[in-house]
Amino acid sequence: MRISREQPLEASGNGAMKSEETLSSESVFEGKVVRLRVDTVRLPTGRSGVREVVEHGKSVVVVPVGADGSVLLVRQHRYPIGGAVLEAPAGGVDAGETPYECAQRELREETGRHAGTLRNLGWFWVSPGYCTEKMHVFLATDLTHSPLDPDEDEAIEIVTLPAAQAVEQARSGHLHDGKTIAALLMAAPALAAPCSSPA
Repeated sequence: MRISREQPLEASGNGAMKSEETLSSESVFEGKVVRLRVDTVRLPTGRSGVREVVEHGKSVVVVPVGADGSVLLVRQHRYPIGGAVLEAPAGGVDAGETPYECAQRELREETGRHAGTLRNLGWFWVSPGYCTEKMHVFLATDLTHSPLDPDEDEAIEIVTLPAAQAVEQARSGHLHDGKTIAALLMAAPALAAPCSSPA
């Protein structure tokens, strides 16, 4: 379906596009973190199609900023890609927990800091083509030492970068974790760091 310039696409993504009708749904896997279902849908054309959907709960990603203006990132091994990744503190929202509470918990578990000020910067769909995960973005400032025990399966190294350098690495492709890139660019105005390419 082509959208002309006279039909602006709304930021919400709803626009005037027709939705797909669910005809049947089958749960094929249920794990600790995700569930997988396979749905048969009726497409706007009238034909049927199959959608594989990964169900994942809400999550958060936090950009922690120290008193000196530096950003705290974490480096940890990610088994699915077979290597270490530099990323912002993040994690899933537990049952009965708000995104705000989750952001504080993840910040304490992964960096040993508590945020005196936690600002909600918005949210995004992590990968809406196949996954239901909605990630909330927070900017954490006024940090104080307040560690929590990390998860048993996490081994984390804290990496501190000047805010401008962190945003530039997100913009230039030197960081490779999607949520971290998005969070740093969303936080860039508050960090007073440039995030756009020169004209």
